[in-house]
Amino acid sequence: MSLSAADAAKRAAAVLALESVSDGMKLGIGSGSTASWLVRLLAEKVSETGIKVTCVPTSEATAALAREVGLALSTLDEAGPLDLAIDGTDEFDPRLGLIKGGGGAHFREKIVAKAAKRFVVIADETKRVSRLGAFPLPVEVAAFGSLATRAAIARVLEDLDLGRAAITRRERDGEPVLTDEGNHVLDLALGSIPDAAELARRLDGVTGVIEHGLFIDMADCVALGRADGTAEILRRIDAAPDPREIDLMRDEDA
Repeated sequence: MSLSAADAAKRAAAVLALESVSDGMKLGIGSGSTASWLVRLLAEKVSETGIKVTCVPTSEATAALAREVGLALSTLDEAGPLDLAIDGTDEFDPRLGLIKGGGGAHFREKIVAKAAKRFVVIADETKRVSRLGAFPLPVEVAAFGSLATRAAIARVLEDLDLGRAAITRRERDGEPVLTDEGNHVLDLALGSIPDAAELARRLDGVTGVIEHGLFIDMADCVALGRADGTAEILRRIDAAPDPREIDLMRDEDA
């Protein structure tokens, strides 16, 4: 099968990340086009090796695909703490800060990532940026009072000298796109975020914001795939471990 350059890179990232999946694991599986490669390749690994894994999907779409390929699913409440979560991203920076939520699943994705001992991101070179913000930042908000919430977000942006950013409600055919939780999504066209951690902190404090797509200091590493089918592990620029280390489950405190 001949793959496009984009799919070859996504597949390579997923293959590398799956080296850390072993028998008996409870695994969070992400959403989106790169994560769909993960789901399909995980099903192949389970079929070929006979390992048993329990998967907690981060969206209804991922759950449907996982069922289709025969993976064993559970809810996070049933599974409890996870050994590993693997998910894609819309952007990542040198400190492995992320923008996620292009598919509107960032609320569940963040819950699952925080419930895991390790959080591994799979991505291709197009997602690598020097500073977050080129990809519009998704913010999931409650439908009730959404205009008031939008105004509060605008005030936060103004305080942080980001007041010129357009705030757009995500729509399809003139109607708001609803998340799996039934909420709305606002996309913030920021262009560049000078202090992503501060913006995340301020958005966390806005009543009506369910969750935003900034994942700060959460990713343990990025499995970066390339169009030629190769992949490597990237860690934060200030992280101590050798960046060639691919044992993603290694306890670095041991």
